Amino acid sequence: MAKGKRTTKKGNGQEALPAGKVAEAALEPNGIGTAAPASTYEGDFEIEPVTPHDFEAETLLTVYRRMLTSRLLDEKMLRLLKQGKGFFHIGCAGHEAAQAAIGLLSRPGYDWFSFYYRDLTMYLSLGGTPEEVLLAHLAKADDPNSGGRQMSEHYSNRERHILPISSSVGAQFLPAVGVGLSLLRQPDNDAYVYCSCGDGATSQGDFHEALNWSARAGAPVLFVVQDNKYAISVPVSEQTAGGTAYKLARGYEGLKRARVDGTDFFQTYAVARTALEHIRSGGGPVCLVTDVVRLLPHSSSDDHKKYRSTEELEADRKVDPIVRLEVQLREAGLLDADAITRIRKEVGRAIDAAAAWADKQPDPDPATATKHVYFEGSLDLAYEQTEPSGPPVVMVDAINHALHEEMARDERVIVYGEDVAGGKGGVFTATRGLTDRFGKHRCFNSPLAEASIIGTAIGFSAFGYKPVVEIQFGDYIWPGMQMLRNQVATFRYRSNGAWGCPMVIRVPVGGYIHGGLCHSQNIEAIFGHIPGFKIALPSTAADAKGLLKTAIRLQDPVLFLEHKALYRAAAARTPEPDADYLLPFGKARIVREGTDLTIVTYGMMVHKSVNVARQLEKEGVSVEIIDLRTILPLDSETLLHSVRKTNRVLVVYEDHEFAGFGAEICAQIADLAFTALDAPVRRVAGAFTPIPFADPLEKAVLPGDEDILSAARDVLAF
Repeated sequence: MAKGKRTTKKGNGQEALPAGKVAEAALEPNGIGTAAPASTYEGDFEIEPVTPHDFEAETLLTVYRRMLTSRLLDEKMLRLLKQGKGFFHIGCAGHEAAQAAIGLLSRPGYDWFSFYYRDLTMYLSLGGTPEEVLLAHLAKADDPNSGGRQMSEHYSNRERHILPISSSVGAQFLPAVGVGLSLLRQPDNDAYVYCSCGDGATSQGDFHEALNWSARAGAPVLFVVQDNKYAISVPVSEQTAGGTAYKLARGYEGLKRARVDGTDFFQTYAVARTALEHIRSGGGPVCLVTDVVRLLPHSSSDDHKKYRSTEELEADRKVDPIVRLEVQLREAGLLDADAITRIRKEVGRAIDAAAAWADKQPDPDPATATKHVYFEGSLDLAYEQTEPSGPPVVMVDAINHALHEEMARDERVIVYGEDVAGGKGGVFTATRGLTDRFGKHRCFNSPLAEASIIGTAIGFSAFGYKPVVEIQFGDYIWPGMQMLRNQVATFRYRSNGAWGCPMVIRVPVGGYIHGGLCHSQNIEAIFGHIPGFKIALPSTAADAKGLLKTAIRLQDPVLFLEHKALYRAAAARTPEPDADYLLPFGKARIVREGTDLTIVTYGMMVHKSVNVARQLEKEGVSVEIIDLRTILPLDSETLLHSVRKTNRVLVVYEDHEFAGFGAEICAQIADLAFTALDAPVRRVAGAFTPIPFADPLEKAVLPGDEDILSAARDVLAF
């Protein structure tokens, strides 16, 4: 119903609740000694109220059982914890009505769901069972959510389209937008994305990035804020301007808003139904704030009596959504005291039986603890079937050609980021011509928000696309660290291999271009410490093309690091490989063979090391240079074989020497080839300082040919 119109009467005799106002409809005393509060609604929609008479009786009894199952599961899991069974619990008590209402309007396996950790009733609404919940609580091997890898209440199910939850607050927003953007590409699909959170999560920047992009694009996302007024112990008054996320959301043109009493199933259903009709008809996203209560502490590790008064806790109990539904169903003649007692006993017995069964199921096998970090299937890729023999090409053009070829090969490949589309084609022109050739739906610009770029790529990937996104400079990847570390890298692992997160994140890195502090950083050491990524650092045009084409075909997330100083460098120019040329990850390149000294390096330092090797060759020294090409996976076998041959090794890298990735290489050599060494392992790397702008200052802190030459002579002279 359009805003501003009003229907005064509905078939059930109730007045419609008008848009933009607060309507009150006081309920009768509930017959148990307390009175339910007035129901409230405000928002951009005109709402047709519903009553129990608008539903089949069996539907409402199913909803009641579902909410009761959620509540009694919470209670059962807390009892199990006291018995030493399980490790952690985070409850849904007080949130059941809002979730049950929206769940009744949702279609598992068709719609999509980006949960947070208090979505137990929603999980049950989508087909989850007490057995599944208890397997997760007890961290059993057959836990279908994560196989014991995740904390309890972190649900995931590929068949039901439930994305795996990350514990990090607010991590669910941007992947949901990515799925929403994917749904916009399906013209005959009216699915929506459910994205839920607590009130505390709306303080995260990702919440606002998600609202902005979804509103601008008209993405079919329902942002459900389950506002129980507390972020652990911090009240919403200390979190949120205006005291509610409903007010925060008003500044986004294209985003509709609604606020409802989330302890009232019928009112929430009426508002959610209208919101979803709006979304499914192409109206764009909605932010639905449901005012709920938290009837349990934040988690089993919390004691809310430390920060909440007895009076406040009692006030929340008076609006217990299950008791409210019982009152409403009794008034409608669908329940009586005997039926309530009987159903509670039936549900309790079923949960007790499920718990007894789950407790007997096997724990995870310790041998499986490291499984599902990476894709474990077969890729069926043919590597190095041809020799690069085309016309010479510089690295940035080789990257551009690889993108053209892969987008032509697979229509699921999409390219986006800052400034990548149209005539500009990226600040380094790596994506030029892609929009003209493949259209704006295949190569497009994103907001200037790195978390949004990476976070939405998660959603695109989960939906089945292969996103190749560009972060304009490595120095600016840090706003996306939440997405990279706590979403992308662990997506497969925390879902026990059920989900993957294949994508390519192209990132220009490195110095020697007078870029100063924020255009010169090397980032491989930090990401090399994060399980789940594969990382490439090509040093030549041919390697860049072969590795990028492989990266796009892999089933794991790849950080593809491109040294800016090599984009058009003559030293990195090579004959171009053909469209079938693929290079494997984890296979180093022997740049030069030698017998007296091994230099292990990658990226820009390969070419400086070649300069040094040529100088030493004039002095009668034979230097072998190993270009790692990828550091995850690392070709330890090739570098150790070389060290055992030459007995001397120098590790050269551009990043800070202290705690750089070269330190890991040195440690592996010392651990696995110590007895083969005739001299200590030596490193040449950058100074432990930011990269300055002025030419003489930059040269002072980044490795130069003379630094490498001097260190090589020291190792040879030992």
